[in-house]
Amino acid sequence: MGSSCHLPVVCAVIERAGRVLLARRPAHKHLAHRWEFPGGKVEPGETPAAALTREIREELACAVQIRRRLPRFRHTYGRVTIEMIPFVCRLAARSPEPRPLEHTALAWVAPGRLRAYALAAADKPVVAALLRSRRGAQRSARGAPGRPAPAPSTQAVASAHSRPKAR
Repeated sequence: MGSSCHLPVVCAVIERAGRVLLARRPAHKHLAHRWEFPGGKVEPGETPAAALTREIREELACAVQIRRRLPRFRHTYGRVTIEMIPFVCRLAARSPEPRPLEHTALAWVAPGRLRAYALAAADKPVVAALLRSRRGAQRSARGAPGRPAPAPSTQAVASAHSRPKAR
């Protein structure tokens, strides 16, 4: 077999109060201790949106509302190539707070600080796409005729896990 397997994988960029959620992988799994956007494999016959809903429920015991997709891309880990399907989401109304059921920690991180975390390799292009989409949205909001630029957000989110931890 000369060709690699293409595995569809979804991830959630969950936004809240100007920050996004990262989850830290456990020691016993592939990419141990790396930070990632939560998600997982798309099962046969499952849509990416349904897979995302299921994975977030299983991994974080919460529910999300999908806001938009980011561009799909491929990343190769050894003999497996994943097709990453990222979604920008927010917590659904009345959703419980995310809990790390399959991760060792969660962190709400300002988008500009995401690259300071030891991210899984396939999550780095998600960060780049997120930052590009946010810059584009800011430019279009500032450049829209007859509309004032949005006021800067003053709401902050405190978290015990809001900074990368030294090892």
